[in-house]
Amino acid sequence: MNKPNAYVTRWMPEEALDLIRPHANLRQWEPADVPVPRETLLSEAREAEGLLVFLTDRIDQDLLDAAPKLRVVSNCAVGFDNIDVPACTARGVAVGNTPGVLTETTADLAWALLMAAARRLGEGERIVRGGKWKSWSLMYLVGQDVYGATLGIVGMGRIGAAVARRGLGFGMRILYCDRSPNEQAERELGANRVSMEELLAESDFVSVHLPLGPETRNLFGAEEFRKMKRTAIFVNTARGGVVDQAALARALAEGEIAAAGLDVYVTEPLPMDDPLLGLENVVLAPHIGSASVRTRTGMARIAAQNLVAGLLGEPLPHPVNPEVRRA
Repeated sequence: MNKPNAYVTRWMPEEALDLIRPHANLRQWEPADVPVPRETLLSEAREAEGLLVFLTDRIDQDLLDAAPKLRVVSNCAVGFDNIDVPACTARGVAVGNTPGVLTETTADLAWALLMAAARRLGEGERIVRGGKWKSWSLMYLVGQDVYGATLGIVGMGRIGAAVARRGLGFGMRILYCDRSPNEQAERELGANRVSMEELLAESDFVSVHLPLGPETRNLFGAEEFRKMKRTAIFVNTARGGVVDQAALARALAEGEIAAAGLDVYVTEPLPMDDPLLGLENVVLAPHIGSASVRTRTGMARIAAQNLVAGLLGEPLPHPVNPEVRRA
């Protein structure tokens, strides 16, 4: 029996690829740090029955039109805003993602950004490395206390709850805003569900954990930053598009909020002329929320399992559009 054709758009650990090889004729884009060119992806998609893709790969109507044999798209990420899921569903293309495995690792990174921004670690390291540290002084590089502060979680899903759980060890008061109550977080963490306005007004730290979609795009803009405390710190490890990035830069530059810690941006990599790069009161990370060896390897395995299931006509272990059934 002929194996179906599958294309992987990035380097992956061999143990993940080994899950695919027995079930597919596997082709792969080799450069580890360079996204597959659009024209290459479109060309490879023409004969592919399965695609294993990443956040840098756009799966839209044009690609679907170029891929008449496509049966499954496996996204090696928990978010899937790079994929036109309704268009895939209309074509009968199953879509999978990798939830759960990255929860704790991403929460760790959110917490690292929160701490670094609160205690001005980025500024401090630049001073030390630049030979500008002259002497100890009483009020030099003073930041914000974390212990006993109020933590506001916007989006109390798995990652939001994991970040909130870490706040308990710091004696923090936990507020959250979500469309639906998270009764487990309320029961186990003492979290209080409040309106967005109340959360912004009362939180010392605001951490965002929302998917990107029409309802959340530019959710945080100039008005939202004005409602926050001038001493507040804003953390985003979700998606860059949830934030009006220009408004955030202005709020930081004008002292409307104290600082920010960011792992995601509207355009990635962050353009070198972006105003955020000229600000001292922001900690910038290169989208590494899930970047631990164990987590990224686990994501690769799950993505491979989703791909194989779709190629075999089986239900995906982690489906985005479970209504698609392929026999």
